Amino acid sequence: MSTDTVTTTTRTPRSATRVRRRSTPPRRWLLVAVLAILAAFVVFPLYWMVVSALTSGGQSQSTEFYLWPKEPTFANFTEVFSTQPVWRWIGNSVLISVVTTALSVVVSLGAGYALAKYRFWGRGLFYAAFMLTIMIPIQVTIVPSFLVVARIGLVDSPWAVILPTAFDVVGIFIARQFMLGVPDAIVEAARVDGAGEYRAFFSVVLPTCGPLVGVLVILAFMARWNDFLWPMVVLQGAENLTVPVGLSTLTNNPAFASPWGAVMAVATVTVLPILAVFLVFQKQFVQGISSTGIK
Repeated sequence: MSTDTVTTTTRTPRSATRVRRRSTPPRRWLLVAVLAILAAFVVFPLYWMVVSALTSGGQSQSTEFYLWPKEPTFANFTEVFSTQPVWRWIGNSVLISVVTTALSVVVSLGAGYALAKYRFWGRGLFYAAFMLTIMIPIQVTIVPSFLVVARIGLVDSPWAVILPTAFDVVGIFIARQFMLGVPDAIVEAARVDGAGEYRAFFSVVLPTCGPLVGVLVILAFMARWNDFLWPMVVLQGAENLTVPVGLSTLTNNPAFASPWGAVMAVATVTVLPILAVFLVFQKQFVQGISSTGIK
């Protein structure tokens, strides 16, 4: 009797496991199908951009719908890159995005650490003031910001875009939330061992901020690379434009047989740096977002 009991108790979980395994695949296939459909909706605009870039001026989507051009050609790429300073626009965007991202990450890490680990008078007031600035649209501050930039003589230079955008309130908020999860005990232990504030930050706190840095880099780089309104206001010369502003000048350019083909050709090339930055920091980005959300 005891043997039957033991056999029954050992076989029941196996049968239950088999039932579970048999019922799991349909759910997985359904999940995979849903995710594939959603991925197709997300990827299709990029695919459409490439198709439009490879379409000649004589073929138009307004007369017939197609998923691939009848005669793919690189004429749009050759025409726009030979007649417009596209490489100069890309260089300006790379310079502005890289420098601004570096400054924004440094400012966000320092401000987030101070707001999370220091106790000083007015800390809550400062933090509330930072958060209030998120609610103010750029259209309200664009005129006074332009006057300040004009007074110091930075109009039509990369620094006119870099300096006003280096202070990122969203980055400071994310950094503060992440720093709150760093135990105060390890910071205090470093101070007790004789480490100064800078050494405690760089030797103890900063090594734990890899995911945070990945999040800040991706968000700051994407924001600066795609920024349109502020660069359009402060950059005036054709050689000093960034990619988004330069693209806006191509839509009504009579020099192109297919202005939208030229726009899509430039967009296809300029989307590559964003993809490269995301692929490099994607692991840190996912870890940083998940850990920041939990904390």
